[in-house]
Amino acid sequence: MSGQTCYLAIDIGASSGRHILGWMDKGKMRIEEIYRFENKLVKQNGHLCWDLDHLFHEVVAGLRKCKELNRVPASVGIDTWGVDFVLLDRNGNVIGNTVAYRDSRTKGMDAEVYKVIPETKLYGRNGIQKQLFNSIYQLMAIKQETPQALEKAERFLMIPEYLNYRLTGVAMNEYTNATTSQLVNAQTQDWDYELLEMLGLPTKIFGELNMPKTLVGPLSSEMAERVGFQTNVVLPATHDTGSAVMAVPTNSDDSIYLSSGTWSLMGIERLIPDCTETSRQHNFTNEGGYHHRYRYLKNIMGMWMMQNLRREFKHKYTFEELYELAHIGRYFTSTVNVNDESFLAPESMIRAVQAYCEKTGQEKPETECELLYCIYKSLANCYAETVSEIQEVTGRVFDTIHVVGGGCQDKFLNHLLVETTGKEVYAGPVEATAIGNLMAQMLRDKVFKDLPAARQVVAKSFDVKRVE
Repeated sequence: MSGQTCYLAIDIGASSGRHILGWMDKGKMRIEEIYRFENKLVKQNGHLCWDLDHLFHEVVAGLRKCKELNRVPASVGIDTWGVDFVLLDRNGNVIGNTVAYRDSRTKGMDAEVYKVIPETKLYGRNGIQKQLFNSIYQLMAIKQETPQALEKAERFLMIPEYLNYRLTGVAMNEYTNATTSQLVNAQTQDWDYELLEMLGLPTKIFGELNMPKTLVGPLSSEMAERVGFQTNVVLPATHDTGSAVMAVPTNSDDSIYLSSGTWSLMGIERLIPDCTETSRQHNFTNEGGYHHRYRYLKNIMGMWMMQNLRREFKHKYTFEELYELAHIGRYFTSTVNVNDESFLAPESMIRAVQAYCEKTGQEKPETECELLYCIYKSLANCYAETVSEIQEVTGRVFDTIHVVGGGCQDKFLNHLLVETTGKEVYAGPVEATAIGNLMAQMLRDKVFKDLPAARQVVAKSFDVKRVE
């Protein structure tokens, strides 16, 4: 790739982060992972938290790797999961610990919010799926437990925005991730300042919302010295699902996407939000997407359950062996509601699944085969129900499902998806989030004319297979 302009996507998930370089070569996009690091929750003062200093240290280490390889990117973009944030004081320091969305501090906070505004009215304003870990409930928990933190706060920054701030010294909020907070008005596509005032949250901490492709700024002189080069930090869709959806390799309106990873996000793209009561009752969300689009989707527990089972099994099975075991367990009929709160952060996923089956009067899974098939089948059922609901709410029939992200490699789940939905299923690209992140940077640089042109390039650049 000598002489080629390259771009760097830093894609950070709940369990790991990656630095991926991307560049164009003979009309195709090429990518290469140059650095990978671990991320995990840590217990601090009785709460599940993120270690932001560790994350930032790894972001810098990956940038230094670019210098080592003599592949200095024209720009850098960071994406992470949604809803989590930091509050900064007037000196730009983080107030308190960065509590993670899987922590239980938000328990009961929905009731506190609904004292101020009924759930139906809240959805009518923002169209965001109720999930107890959304930033709105986290902020209410802070207001109740440590109100002094809100009093001291000067800025609210979500995780990727905070990492950008550490790199550039510029505090800038980004639209797609902000929508996951449940504090953005779906019509105005801006913070709902009236709602913030109703909830007694300080409006001054919420900065102007910027769209993907916006320049944050160059590295601060101190950071440029530390990594060995100067470059620009650019906003991708900083919410990882926002980036992954950009990389769905089709421009067809008749296709559903499934962004499959720790979480499964299943839905369609729309140009107008649906904040109706019907949509709320089906628990769909209208998250912000690239260029004022809406990601109309449902959040499903995803591979998190499988990842936890795998960790608990005594034997370290390969993925192929897990598919084989699940296949053997096909005789087992019990299923669970994968979105049940008991699966969000259990001490033991095995015990949580068994307890759910017992509680619902079903046979409990005992063997590894039964546990695996129970979760696989339950996930596939949930996907099939979601497809039906999308079709019911929109009054349209969709003929294909595009599975993108790391979970698209799960052959067993892909086959179950075909079986339960009866749709044509395509799997790939695997690194959809990083690719979407790179696409935003390249769109800023006018490498592509627009999103449809970029998606055409993705379709021919990466391995996308039809699931038989």
